[in-house]
Amino acid sequence: MFDPGLQPERTALAWRRTALALALGPLLAARLFAPQLGALTLAAALVGAALGASIALVATARYRTVHGVLVGQGERRGLPGAALLLGTAAVTFLAGIGALALVISRL
Repeated sequence: MFDPGLQPERTALAWRRTALALALGPLLAARLFAPQLGALTLAAALVGAALGASIALVATARYRTVHGVLVGQGERRGLPGAALLLGTAAVTFLAGIGALALVISRL
């Protein structure tokens, strides 16, 4: 039986906040570091913003799928897996490694 609580909505909002941070973080970094790094900064910012936007789209689709299953309008076997979480963790990890490499190269 479906619990009509707001858990799926809170999870969707959390993914939206995560996607927003992942999209705006590189843009802010590009603004701060553009004089030192030049075109590399712009390219990294565009890739980061695109990844953040794609995470937002996937999270929205995931919410719609889960909500459909919970209210009985979808098939249970169609539930999404952990690919969104894994992808977000991988992007964040690679961004951190890139930032660390940049800092070390500037020493």
